[in-house]
Amino acid sequence: MSIDSPTLGGRLPGWPPFIRELDATLSVHSQYVLSGNLYDSFLAPPAQVGGPARLLPLRDLLWESLRSSGSSCMVVYDPVDGLQIHPEPGDEIGDEAARAAEQLLGKVKADEKPSLEALTRHLAAVARPQENVRAAFVIDSASRIARTPTDLEPAERDFFRFCAKLSRTARPVRVVGARPKPLYNPVMWLVERPGDLPPWLTNDNENIREITIPRPHLGDRQETARLLARAFGVSDAGADDAAAEACDAFAEQADGLTLQSMIEVTRLAKERNVSLADLPDAVRTYKLGVLDNPWSRGHLRRRVLEGEKKVPERVIGQPQAVTKTLDILKRAVLGLSGAQATRSGSRPRGVLFFAGPTGTGKTELAKAITELVFGDESAYLRFDMSEFSAEGSGDRLIGSPPGYVGHEAGGELTNAVRADPFRVILFDEIEKAHPRILDKFLQILEDGRLTDGRGNTVHFSEAILIFTSNLGMYVRGHDITARDDGPTGPAARVRNITPGMTYEEIEQRIKGSVADHFTEVLNRPELLNRFGDNIVVFDFIGGAAADKIFDLQFANICRRVTDEHRLILAVKGEALQTLRDWCTAELDKGGRGIGMALESHFVNPLARALFDRELVPDERVTVSAVRREGGIVHVDLQ
Repeated sequence: MSIDSPTLGGRLPGWPPFIRELDATLSVHSQYVLSGNLYDSFLAPPAQVGGPARLLPLRDLLWESLRSSGSSCMVVYDPVDGLQIHPEPGDEIGDEAARAAEQLLGKVKADEKPSLEALTRHLAAVARPQENVRAAFVIDSASRIARTPTDLEPAERDFFRFCAKLSRTARPVRVVGARPKPLYNPVMWLVERPGDLPPWLTNDNENIREITIPRPHLGDRQETARLLARAFGVSDAGADDAAAEACDAFAEQADGLTLQSMIEVTRLAKERNVSLADLPDAVRTYKLGVLDNPWSRGHLRRRVLEGEKKVPERVIGQPQAVTKTLDILKRAVLGLSGAQATRSGSRPRGVLFFAGPTGTGKTELAKAITELVFGDESAYLRFDMSEFSAEGSGDRLIGSPPGYVGHEAGGELTNAVRADPFRVILFDEIEKAHPRILDKFLQILEDGRLTDGRGNTVHFSEAILIFTSNLGMYVRGHDITARDDGPTGPAARVRNITPGMTYEEIEQRIKGSVADHFTEVLNRPELLNRFGDNIVVFDFIGGAAADKIFDLQFANICRRVTDEHRLILAVKGEALQTLRDWCTAELDKGGRGIGMALESHFVNPLARALFDRELVPDERVTVSAVRREGGIVHVDLQ
């Protein structure tokens, strides 16, 4: 681009909006605070008419825009590299920049690291030039100048006081060329966040303009993808339908990434001999930092098909819940979760909301899914949401914000997913979490990512999220018609579902209660919409299922006795039937209640009896009777 090119201020299309904003306001602002997406590459118009667009780092982008306005050089300072002249000498333009810098600053030693006092003289020389030389001064990594913006050292305070005064006393410069009108030689601060500078520097200072550089939108990513397609031998992706489709898919998968990250993804793909059509897989590898993808393993479909027989044997008495869960799991394996959305690739692989009576197998089904997909039921990550009832407890999930204790440690959830993105994450009893904490799930469910307290983005696109809830078991008395099974009234709670109801009625009532909780109580209908039809309702444990659960848990007890003490434990039929009747008499607490009853009515008295007995390996011990005496259960051994 030549120096006599048209100016950028609203008249040259194709430049990033923040550059057009900066260029258009050079006549009224002497300093700028740039924050946000500083370390990205940016789309710029072709260097020559008819050529391809360019991807430039921020320094080069700023220089190109300033040069078109007549600037001769750009002086850059950062606390690490010191002073540098941009562009570097070596060609006609670089040599001209060196001469202009020397005219303004005098002889500058390469990579000089001036003190803050000396830096003020350089800033004044550029912002208040003695001669009509148009230039700019960039203070890179300005967030690192002050130890803290609100508690300055004396030298730091004097430096920023000088810069505040300089913003008001800067002198506009006229030069011959494309923009002969007076323009300031801008001082540009590059900061991570606007608050990294002393607030009094920018507050009520109309001479300093704050500009936030956004992350690239879909259009930027699509254009970048077409540029990067050249690395795969595609010179014009727009003229090739297959290449254009691959580029659009690349751009969609790169949601949340910078353009520089897209460049790195392309390099990664070339190193691994990945084709243009398979770039989304390279995006996944770049985001997650892992090469192995359990979801792409060929045997996974076979394991899920086998699970149609194994899971019902493990989660007993819940045919509807198991079938719906496996359907959602099949959808996840095929990569079809959220397929109806325009952009679904970044959403979690699967989302499940388990609701229904306690002890009916919700946690057990989560473990079964984990073992089915990852081969190990302990691979699931569990959070008891009753521990997150306080508003500030959400910091445990994503980490404390900067400046707070524990900031460096990160969050339990974000750290775990960053370490292993392929996992099942269980959020138990979600209704007990503070409503503000639930807001964090909105971003996860919609975009599949979450930013932790340290500013790092964690991706959930390969995880299965399971939420469990006991909502719908009880409702307030005034919310339903009075029934005979309890008191009613504004403060009373009554049973909403009871054993004996049909599954269809239980499902309808629980889903209605879940909807009321999120819309009326929490005022979070958008979170309910994210769950969609993924609410899986569990039924009460019936008599036949209770017998199976009893047999399974009783067999576990006998096996434990054999493993621990090499005893052969047998129970006579009458004693076993007595135990069965006692343990399955009340099913309100589901399978967990059967287990607690077995522990109370059998394990405890058995342990008492065995403790008083000399145990001999391989001995056969028979329980001949189970009886109650004075409220205490005893077992008779033979």
